[in-house]
Order: sequence, then C-alpha cells, then structure tokens
Amino acid sequence: MAATKTETASAPEAGAAAPGAAATPAPAAPPAPGGGLKPWLPLVITVLVMPVLAYAMTAFVLVPHVQKGLGLNSPAAGAETEKKKGAASAKKDSVTMNKLLVNVSGTMGARYLLVSLSLVGTDPEFKTKLADAESQLRDMACGALASKTLADLEKPGARNLIRSELISGFNNILGGPAVQEIYLTEFAIQ
Repeated sequence: MAATKTETASAPEAGAAAPGAAATPAPAAPPAPGGGLKPWLPLVITVLVMPVLAYAMTAFVLVPHVQKGLGLNSPAAGAETEKKKGAASAKKDSVTMNKLLVNVSGTMGARYLLVSLSLVGTDPEFKTKLADAESQLRDMACGALASKTLADLEKPGARNLIRSELISGFNNILGGPAVQEIYLTEFAIQ
C-alpha cells in the first residue's frame, strides 16, 4: 500500500507539470530580417553586367581608338572606303626613297646602315602626298633606323619590325593609311 501512495503522489505532480507546460506555449523565434534575394542583388547584377560592359568598351571604344592611332582600317571601314574609291583605287603607286644613311646606335659612329625603301599605296594622291612630306618622312625614317643597335639589326625578323615601325610612322605623318607596304630594296650594314 505504501507503494501505491507514492505512485499516486507522483502521478499528480507529473500530471500537474504537463498541463502547465501545454498551457504556456514557448515564444516563437522572430523571422530573420532582410533574408532572400535582396542582399545578393547587387552582386548578381555586377557579375552579369560587368563582362558585357568590358566587351562593349573593348570592341567599340578601345580597339577603334588604337586602330585609328596606328593608322589601320577596320575591315568594315576598309570596305566602305573601297566602295567610295571605286576601281581607280585598285592601282598601286610606288615611290622610292634612296640612300638613307644612318649611324648604328651603340657603335660610336664606327658602323653605319644604308637603306633604300620602296613605298607602296593605292591612294590616288599618294605620290603628291609623299612629295609634299618627303623631308618629314626621311627624317622620321632616319630617326627610327638610327635608334637600332647592331643586335637589333641582326635579330631574325628585324626587317619586318623595321617595316611595321616605318609604316606606322609614315602613316602618322601623312594623316591616314596612305602607305600600305614597304619594300627594303637595299639594306647594308657596314
């Protein structure tokens, strides 16, 4: 009998605790503020828009600016100018620059370079443009050639580097892509 009294005594205590716990519900955690897509939106926009802006800036601003500075035509601009010039522009004119004599850099005047050039262009006024600016073109060519050291001149592909440097310099002086090709008809290091 004693065992039943303790069981009955503990049963009401357990029963009393259970109804009290169910009567007062635990407070719910408040929802996290600012959750969802809002905090990630600037990052997503940046990741998607920046490559597009970089491509557009490169293709439509930087490349045309560099081509204009070097005196090169883009393929689309070249097609438009060919349509305007017609069949007369297909004729290539050639002008020679004979005997450009310069000291090789770094030899203290002991070695010299003798170069003759043949300039080719398709512009109808090509010969007159070159005749008008001949002294400037000769000065630019002599300056570019005099800056080359003996090691520069003996490298493989040195002639191609000289050609491209001279074409760029000549076209800058003439104000457009007038000179299209340069042939080195004489190239002697003494």
